[in-house]
Amino acid sequence: MLHIARHAGRSTLRALLVVSAVALAAGSAVSIARAETSTQAQAQAPFVSDRLSVEVVGSGPDVVLIPGLGSSREVWRAEAERLKATHRVHLVQLAGFAGEPWSHGDGAFLQPVVDELARYVAERTTGRPAVIGHSMGALTGLLLAQQHPERVDRLMSVDSLPFFGSLFGPTATVETVRPAAEQMAAGLAATSDEDFLAGQRQTANGMSRNPAERERIVQWSLAADRHALGAAMRDVMTTDARPGLAAMTTPVTALYASDADGGAPAAMADAMWSSQYAALPGVKLARIDDSRHFIMADQPEVFARAVDEFLK
Repeated sequence: MLHIARHAGRSTLRALLVVSAVALAAGSAVSIARAETSTQAQAQAPFVSDRLSVEVVGSGPDVVLIPGLGSSREVWRAEAERLKATHRVHLVQLAGFAGEPWSHGDGAFLQPVVDELARYVAERTTGRPAVIGHSMGALTGLLLAQQHPERVDRLMSVDSLPFFGSLFGPTATVETVRPAAEQMAAGLAATSDEDFLAGQRQTANGMSRNPAERERIVQWSLAADRHALGAAMRDVMTTDARPGLAAMTTPVTALYASDADGGAPAAMADAMWSSQYAALPGVKLARIDDSRHFIMADQPEVFARAVDEFLK
């Protein structure tokens, strides 16, 4: 999410007559065959949505991976390749980001994505996958778990906050942040290509310690629809999921980054994440040192171990 804004869930019938039993068995076989055929056809048909697309690899328990603001699903590629031997991995790509088509102008971004993810999970998974989201992707997963708790088995939040508007200060509220969020959204559409590129290169420096990853971040942003970026930024900054934390029953693991050289200092990161997630029962907070926002790129081995522990 911080590409643009930094510190930022048979009955069995017994026949009484042999003839009835045979008839029922035959009828059941036909029904089961039809149901299996229908399920297979649905699984093979592409999931049609103007809000997201999904690539599926591997087999096993379902894991849904959601990228952050402006990012490509490729941000998860290394992890998906590692997990696909033991899990069915669903790599989400959000519309408007990294070259994915966008047709909604400056309209709502975040809630429609949550709605479509809920539909996807209901139609294309066992119904209760593990969800891993980065930044805005984690906020999306958090809202999904709050609004559809029956659809999320567990959630890993990667360097994400339940209220990104708090980056404006500890007393920030949705209403106090809204004017700035609207201004940022409008500014993105109006910024020249040259200034946008320069801004993205500067921002990417704070996103990752890895030069190759910083370049990927920049290129994904350049391929994004500016209206989509602005709409997403506006919605993320003006969405406060903290009031719903106390009632949550979905297990949550929240990883957050700390980097003494160019990232968030440990003490500041500890204070921010502890405060933001204070109301969430049983949350597991884990600081990943020597990492900036893209933890999966900066500390891939540490991140992989954390994912394995999360999925156990």
